Amino acid sequence: MATWLIPALKAVLPHIGTIISATGPAFTKKSTEATPDQTQLLQKQISELQLAASQNAKHVKELAEQLQSTVAAIEQAATVATLNQQRAWQLSLAAIAISAISLCAVILQAFIL
Repeated sequence: MATWLIPALKAVLPHIGTIISATGPAFTKKSTEATPDQTQLLQKQISELQLAASQNAKHVKELAEQLQSTVAAIEQAATVATLNQQRAWQLSLAAIAISAISLCAVILQAFIL
C-alpha cells in the first residue's frame, strides 16, 4: 500500500458520516397548499440558508486544515522515501565495488597459481 494513502484515509474517514448525513434534505420545503403568510416562510428559508452557509464555511475551513496536514504528511513521507532510495543506491554501488574487487582478486589469484 502506498505510504501517502494512510494519512489521506485518516484525514477523510472521520468525515464520511457527516458527508452522508449532509446529503439528506436540510431546508424547509414549501407546502403543497398555499400558506397564508409567505413572508414568514421566506424568512425561515433565508435564515436556514444563512445557517447552512455559515456551517459550510466552517466545514470548508476544517477541511482546509486537514488537507494542509495531509499534504505535510505526504511531503514528509516523500522525503523519507527519497532518503531510503538514496541509501539503497549507495549500498548498491558499494556492493558493485566489492564485487569488482573480488572478481579482480579471483582473476589475479588464478593467474598467479
